[in-house]
Amino acid sequence: MSRRNVEPSERQNTSPANECRPRERIDPSYDRTQMSHAKLPFPLTLFHIVLVSLSLAATTQQHFVRADGTDLVDGQGHPLMLRGTNLGNWLVREGYMFHLAGGPQSDREIEALINELLGPDAAEKFWHAYRERYITRDDIQFLKRAGYNSIRVPIHYKYFESDKADGFILLDRVVGWAREAGMYVVIDMHAAPGGQTGANIDDSWGYPWIYESPQLQQHAVDVWTRIAAHYRDSETVLGYDLLNEPIPHFPELKKFNTELEPLYRRLVNGIREVDKNHIVILGGRSGDTNFSVFGPPFDKGVMYTFHKYWRKPEQSEIQQYVDFRDTYRVPIWMSESGENTDEWIIEFRTLLEKNQISWAFWPYKKMDATSAPVSFARPAYWDEVVAYAKLQGGTGEVEKHLAKRPPQEHINAAFAELLENIQFDKCRVNQGYLKALGLSATN
Repeated sequence: MSRRNVEPSERQNTSPANECRPRERIDPSYDRTQMSHAKLPFPLTLFHIVLVSLSLAATTQQHFVRADGTDLVDGQGHPLMLRGTNLGNWLVREGYMFHLAGGPQSDREIEALINELLGPDAAEKFWHAYRERYITRDDIQFLKRAGYNSIRVPIHYKYFESDKADGFILLDRVVGWAREAGMYVVIDMHAAPGGQTGANIDDSWGYPWIYESPQLQQHAVDVWTRIAAHYRDSETVLGYDLLNEPIPHFPELKKFNTELEPLYRRLVNGIREVDKNHIVILGGRSGDTNFSVFGPPFDKGVMYTFHKYWRKPEQSEIQQYVDFRDTYRVPIWMSESGENTDEWIIEFRTLLEKNQISWAFWPYKKMDATSAPVSFARPAYWDEVVAYAKLQGGTGEVEKHLAKRPPQEHINAAFAELLENIQFDKCRVNQGYLKALGLSATN
């Protein structure tokens, strides 16, 4: 079930000292340089060179998080339980998180609205500032202090179309801040080429074209291969969540159920050409809720993920995932849930931990809401923007729209204040929400 359809109105915090803090690989070139000048007590044969090389390779690889049976283990071989959040509405925007009910919902629809209200030049400057301010080092440091050890970063493929694309600049910062804080990062393809859902959450054209187009599938492979090549040496990056919530539950889309795992295989094959170290993460159909599309695991570094919104926090709701884990001896991860009361969060989080399931709740930051670690105030005049966004008819109704358009000074003030309010030092910490997750902003 997708969280976007509606928005409904204790574990003690463990010490991060007990977990391996992700570190970047140490370049072994220094040791090899010293070795080349040292006087060895025995002749250096080809056998010795190969043996040393293999030893160095093993040393550098051991610090990556990996799958070990049903567990994730850190670089020291210790079991790793993820306590995470999602950086939603940063690189993939969603209408409900701006309170645009009845208006634009997908990334492209929201951009069209802002272009209309601010003009293309000002809109471009707005979005640049938005991406710079929405997630900063202060946000990541706060998450670490609260007791989180991981973050899931939803991304849009359009920001990663070249090796020097803006997406890498933005994501590199987050990975760097996470490394500094001793946290892990999961890169989540929320919006794949052609769309994996056909709904607003993947910024598609209203249909999941990726399953019918070999060209779009290759495009997705190329993007993931580019990302994997960029982060293949990062021990802060835990893994790659290949497709967020693929194939909704709509009856008309069931025909694509048999296409999902072959697409996953194609994506993994592309990634493994450049990166054999990181975990690949596979979500089931129907919004990451149904694992019936999966056969036996086809990669030794795989983890399976599920999402769960607005269901009863009972064992029966997660048993299929526990059974899958135990049958195939693979790790599972609950990578999205939330958008609920603190009481529900407590019960569901407790249920997950009872079953030794890692989690990442959605989202980290929201406008004017308590169902997130932090929230920011709704700007003045924002209700005027929301009301205008609900108007129907497109450019065929321009005359009617102009009559109801808010004053330009109100529009400009609303978006200028939004850029101020989203900054961490202007946000409000929702202590009840953190407590429900067994976390605390005072840590």
